[in-house]
Amino acid sequence: MIRFLAALCTAASLFIASPAAAYWEYGHGLVARIALNEVRPETRAAILALLAEGDRLETDECPIDTVELASIWADCIKGMPDRYGYASPWHYQNVNICKPFDLGPPCEGGNCVAAQVERNARLLADKSLPTSVRVEALAFLLHFVGDLHQPMHAGDMADRGGNAVDAHYGLIPETNLHAIWDGYLAERSFTTPPGGPEGIVTGYSRAELDGFKAGDVVDWSREMWTVSKDYAYPLLLDADPCDAEVERPVLSQADIETLIPVMRVSAVKGGMRLARLLDEALIDGTAPRFRRF
Repeated sequence: MIRFLAALCTAASLFIASPAAAYWEYGHGLVARIALNEVRPETRAAILALLAEGDRLETDECPIDTVELASIWADCIKGMPDRYGYASPWHYQNVNICKPFDLGPPCEGGNCVAAQVERNARLLADKSLPTSVRVEALAFLLHFVGDLHQPMHAGDMADRGGNAVDAHYGLIPETNLHAIWDGYLAERSFTTPPGGPEGIVTGYSRAELDGFKAGDVVDWSREMWTVSKDYAYPLLLDADPCDAEVERPVLSQADIETLIPVMRVSAVKGGMRLARLLDEALIDGTAPRFRRF
């Protein structure tokens, strides 16, 4: 496992990904690196100082030596269910796209990604807490903002975020809608030139990038839910997603070309918003107030 993560670290630094795990590893690392490039210098120094304390988490098989590795720590620890099984529902919220947008039911008890983005921002901002708590909060925050900006973690049709929707991705058979967005489509979108954390932001003006930082987790959740509703399901099914019965549909090349800019801008928004949260928590000492969704 350690050898695998060392290889992953090298791959993340080069931003090379395999389609099967492109968003889980490559996409999360991309969002986190966009944020690290965007934050204030003093925020960057604070992030690196906390990452240097990663041994305090005592998760040797899931190190957080780099921002890329830290961004996938929350997925890595799924292999430690006795310690971290409680965190499994925190990666998604799956608001039904066929009903009015409502975070209340999926966020009951704070068990959704939006609630956990805010919770971990608050923990990170509280300098009275033990360093280990703040290091863990940083790792969770780096990951969960990425999850929030993967639309299949935000909207679904009571099908486990598209995991139960069998599909073809072009000529690739035997996959599902969630895997397409987590893997094949993510890899294609983030490597399409100009790719990587620097290249992917070049298509946006400074005013646009700053504008992406506006809003809060409810706004961002609704936005990604809308992407799921307006793009992910309709393009795959070629029909109204709430009134369609299609067996193993095919996402065509034309559909993929339509979705690439949608996925790219979602990742850029995630990076900008993560940067804002990190600046606020680590330097300004501010974070979202506790709320009930």
